Amino acid sequence: MARRVMEWAGRADYMGGIPRKIVIGAVGSFAKTWVTILNSTTVHNADTLLNLVRSRPIGLPLITVSNHMSTLDDPFLWGFKGFPVCDANLSRWVLAAEDICFKSSPLSYFFRLGKCIPITRGAGIYQEHMNEALERLSEGAWLHTFPEGKVYQEDAPIRRLKWGTASLIARAPVTPIVLPIVHSGFDKVMPDKSSRGKRPPFPLLNKEIKIIVGEPIEFDIPKMRQVATSLSPKMSHPSLGWPSLCPGGLDEAAQRCLYSEISEKIQNALERLRIFEWNAISFLVASITYQVQF
Repeated sequence: MARRVMEWAGRADYMGGIPRKIVIGAVGSFAKTWVTILNSTTVHNADTLLNLVRSRPIGLPLITVSNHMSTLDDPFLWGFKGFPVCDANLSRWVLAAEDICFKSSPLSYFFRLGKCIPITRGAGIYQEHMNEALERLSEGAWLHTFPEGKVYQEDAPIRRLKWGTASLIARAPVTPIVLPIVHSGFDKVMPDKSSRGKRPPFPLLNKEIKIIVGEPIEFDIPKMRQVATSLSPKMSHPSLGWPSLCPGGLDEAAQRCLYSEISEKIQNALERLRIFEWNAISFLVASITYQVQF
């Protein structure tokens, strides 16, 4: 089995949980200050997210999925007013790029304390740290993912999603609640390039941030498995050496069908939220223009 990077530091009982509480409390305070005080943030349907984080049934995992517009989407996404971003027990687990967040021992230690799971881009959906993420879901935890796989700061439709999130949904012993979230404005708070052509050393101020929380996406995984199995004989792709899924087992072609269908549902849900946000902004601009004219 492949080595898991500093997994011990991410355990809840490591040093009595004190280092985790310190890191999550400090990072959460930073996020809340920047999102609620130094910038202007509006959130649609926040109660749905809050209720699922605080009050979902014990043992029922939660996966939140969102677009990815800046390197500070997480933790800033959770910094809005009323969200328990400083609570280490309620805080999310998140998949984080190993080449950015885990490129040194001090960074690895810090991000592990912050409940981050390192993912090696290009290593596939069955890499060892994906198994770790699956274990957290098996415990009923909350996991956040950015299924587009990288930061996109262009105002464009949701890109084709990577299959990692879909594989976790399909493999989880209990099908997770999957909640889509779309946001805008973090690309202005932390742009890849500022007016000087470089990423700013600190997040910027006085920007407009909008967070749109959707409704849970329903997945009938047993039925989707049956459909994938029936369609797989018609598919022809080079083998990637994937293992069979249990229970029941799905060959690689069936897995491709299943993950593609799950990913498409998530992509469509995210795109609907993005359009909803765009329409809301357009309506607001039109209303202001009308008021100015009359």
